[in-house]
Amino acid sequence: MNNHSSLLDRRALLKLALVAGAASACPLRGFGAPANPPPASSRRIADYLETLARPDGGYAWGDQESSHLTPTYGVIGAYRLLGIAPPRRETLVAYVRAHHPRALKKLEQERRIFDFQQVQALAWLDADLAEFRPRIAALTQPMVYMKQYERHGYPIFQSELGVVMSHALLGLPTTGLAGAFGGYIEERRRANGSFNNTPAADGGDGHVMNTLWALQAARVLGRDVVKRDELVAWLQSCQIGGSRGVPPEADERTGRPRSQVGGFTFAPRPEFGGVDDIAYTRAALRALQLLGAAPVDRDACVAQIHSLANTDGGFGDRAGWASNATATFYALDALAAIGALDTLSAVKPRAPRPRKSLPPGLNVYSIQIESHGTGSPAEAVDLARALKIDLWGAKNGKPGWADRVRELAAAQQVPVTFFTADEEYGTWVDIPGLGTYSHTSDLVAPLGADIGPPLGTRAAPPAPVSWPEFRTRRLAPLERGGGRLVWQFGENEELVRMFLDDSVERGGFAAISTYHFGNPDFMNTEPFLNRWRGRIPFIGLQDAHGPEPWWFSDQTTGFRTLFLATAPTWDGWLQALKENWTVAVRHDVWTKGRTWMHSGSDEVLAFVREREDKWCWWDNPAIARPMVSIVPLTPSDHLEAGRPESGVKLRVRCAWENTPQGLLKAPLAELVRLSVDDREVAPVLESRKRPNGLLDEHAHHYLLPADTPPGSHAATAVVRVIETGRTISRTIAFKV
Repeated sequence: MNNHSSLLDRRALLKLALVAGAASACPLRGFGAPANPPPASSRRIADYLETLARPDGGYAWGDQESSHLTPTYGVIGAYRLLGIAPPRRETLVAYVRAHHPRALKKLEQERRIFDFQQVQALAWLDADLAEFRPRIAALTQPMVYMKQYERHGYPIFQSELGVVMSHALLGLPTTGLAGAFGGYIEERRRANGSFNNTPAADGGDGHVMNTLWALQAARVLGRDVVKRDELVAWLQSCQIGGSRGVPPEADERTGRPRSQVGGFTFAPRPEFGGVDDIAYTRAALRALQLLGAAPVDRDACVAQIHSLANTDGGFGDRAGWASNATATFYALDALAAIGALDTLSAVKPRAPRPRKSLPPGLNVYSIQIESHGTGSPAEAVDLARALKIDLWGAKNGKPGWADRVRELAAAQQVPVTFFTADEEYGTWVDIPGLGTYSHTSDLVAPLGADIGPPLGTRAAPPAPVSWPEFRTRRLAPLERGGGRLVWQFGENEELVRMFLDDSVERGGFAAISTYHFGNPDFMNTEPFLNRWRGRIPFIGLQDAHGPEPWWFSDQTTGFRTLFLATAPTWDGWLQALKENWTVAVRHDVWTKGRTWMHSGSDEVLAFVREREDKWCWWDNPAIARPMVSIVPLTPSDHLEAGRPESGVKLRVRCAWENTPQGLLKAPLAELVRLSVDDREVAPVLESRKRPNGLLDEHAHHYLLPADTPPGSHAATAVVRVIETGRTISRTIAFKV
């Protein structure tokens, strides 16, 4: 050990050791003395872990080129359980130090679970932890969650209790935490001894993952176990099968057995989302170990964990699911909790999924989900044409906007289909034990389809609904009208698991958002979403903000969703969702010249990459962001900003770098001259600046003289691209 080990408080170490056990979910430090050469079963797993190694020094999800803290944490934990020192230790230590998810972009609210993953991973690597002590020492009470996302502001349980565990790992005194965190934990203890995200007084059962976190943190804080016998019985009842566990009845939609006997779900007989999962099995087994107990059917549990093994050497979250670092760590840790790591030699890996061949006739098309449904219809059509957007989802469109853009697209022969892509503000879904959450109703549907009314509005949000009510009152009419539900975001992992697992089992959320206007990648801040790769399609979500599509062009240009179909129709899009033929792509300032991609299918990803010249929008003159917009305005253009009281006005907007909220930061192009019918004219600049220095508007206006003859005319704008100095000319025809 290094010299920092002497700083560890002996009492805190003892408490944590009691929590951890010999090979726990949260052991102290180091890999110990070099082990004998690992057995073949361990070597096979280690070989899989090394397929996740990346040149940046960390470990990634299998389909990603860049590493991430969470799979890196999982790989290090897996290596420790195998008794194998990770290769390239110094490089690995440097990666973990530097790659908290906030390194990509400052988080809207800190997620303390990532601090814990950093500290624990470095402790496993026996690295110096001194730099983390000041930051963690300052965290002395649970952090209220943002009430615009969870109505009560309930903190996220596992994330907050990561603070307690980090204090112990760093040898920081825990006495100062006992009041705030001790009371926080006790308030969430159910009558059966289990724990969950909300206070017990709010109702709802416990959750095995939150229960494990509570037991570990309470032990570190020196609190005794309450209702031990009831809690042991509750945990044992989470095992599927047996006299007390959930029976593996057939799913009513598919007719297949819902789960394999032996694994655990998150609570006995949950109302929905009650699938077996290695995260639940691992949490239940570790919790039982802390209580000095065991599962009712140990052999069935071992067999179920073995069934998660794949021929690549890794483990999946559920039987038949793809391997990933977190599931592999959890599987090993679950076996360790019941003293069954020596059974790895008996594992018979599942045969790989047969590689699917894509049917002939497919092409790559582009869809923007929740792009603007407000602002200039003319510029929306212009952007769709220049960027070759096949389907444009109009978010919360103003009355008449959809009709106008379709009219303009048809007149200009722009091959784009507009559809509804709304975020239904004011909808709150209450999940007993976990909280009451917004951002649960983002949808896509054909324009004009009868999809039923939203359950709430931003101005007058009604009482929250349950998930079963939401399925009946919102999801059912949406799907009858040919629409689909999209998962936007959620940082409470236990909650998200319920929603998305239920969607896998019965239908529900048809796609998962990755790239987003305000978050470069939800997979960075919610890495557990990777669990559904191959089960629910991944998309990009524009989530348009600001009044004008032209002033949101950084986002409209920067990322999009590609899908495979025989034609860019709504039916083609629905088929792509059904078959998982989607790829979310990002290439902009956030990617720093690289191309980020998320797809649920290796075959689809390969198909799209092979045809990059057909869809890429960078270094491609055929698909490029327009540098200037010219729109002729008349008094009847009610949806256009700057329309005249009489006559015809030309509005010229150059391209600007914009904020995610649609404010102007810096010009990308500047107007050199404007001509009408080959005669240079002098437009008037309208520029509105906010107190923060950003602009709401920067447009040149030219009102045609009253004596302009009726008939056809032409306007030409010449602009200079700031970065290169190159001039670009744009001409439009219009009538007076």
